Amino acid sequence: MKLLRILNRQKTRLVNVVFLRRVTACLLQELIKLDGYELAVHLVEPAEMMRLNETFLGHEGSTDVITFDNSESRAGIHGARGSGNRQTGGLPHKGATELCGEIFISVADAAGYARTFRSTWQSEVARYVVHGVLHLRGYDDIEPGLRRVMKRQENRLLKALAVKFDLSQFERLQGHPKVNETK
Repeated sequence: MKLLRILNRQKTRLVNVVFLRRVTACLLQELIKLDGYELAVHLVEPAEMMRLNETFLGHEGSTDVITFDNSESRAGIHGARGSGNRQTGGLPHKGATELCGEIFISVADAAGYARTFRSTWQSEVARYVVHGVLHLRGYDDIEPGLRRVMKRQENRLLKALAVKFDLSQFERLQGHPKVNETK
């Protein structure tokens, strides 16, 4: 089964969710070559991200991305800026051809980090999608060595996406139809 949902519940930036869906589908199907997936990407406000971060990771404040692994064999929670419930042992499941999970992204935090890292908020959102998918593939970033391995994969995949797509198209132009969800 191939099910991809993009849900936009934030108002920080105008987001072209149709384009985000195309980029995410390319990541899953062409770059990672998954046979099946059930993935929901939620674009949320910092207040919602803060509730998720405090409820599930026990951390105060908002964060940029949180991933929930909903697969039966590897259920867990991954937060980008802190530790979560990691039951994978940090070993990538490179042979796995399917994934099931949810990625929550704070677009406001992405915009903030974009200024810090001198990138664009669109590139940060793409990075967080890649980061979340890598967590769902079994990559971990809790220890420095594992973080380096994951970061190399993240950079490789983000670069491949940037070659295929103009990531600035994540921004929906004023006046274009608003699409909040795609399947």
